[in-house]
Amino acid sequence: MRYLSRQRSNAAVTTCIAGLLSLVTFSHVVQAQDDPFKQFPLVIQCKHNETYHTFYLSRISQDGTATYQASERIAGTITLDGKAKAIGDEGGGTCVGKTLAELRASHQAYDLKR
Repeated sequence: MRYLSRQRSNAAVTTCIAGLLSLVTFSHVVQAQDDPFKQFPLVIQCKHNETYHTFYLSRISQDGTATYQASERIAGTITLDGKAKAIGDEGGGTCVGKTLAELRASHQAYDLKR
């Protein structure tokens, strides 16, 4: 009898593990389909110190913060529901404090068309 109950116990554990693995696999597939590059514009234009700069999308971190960089080692960050922030410069430019919707409305943000 011991052998039979051990088999049942192992079967229950195996079923539980298989269920957990399927959940992990399903959530990974769902995340892979959510392309963050479709949510953020590819380019954002800003005026800073009387000069126009083009900021290119550099990276999107796991917490949903997009980092944009320009050619002169200036950069900024923005989230889907937040406002643009300058990195390392207190003054910022014409993008600082605007949301993605505001940047798109003012024609400062350009999306990638596929």
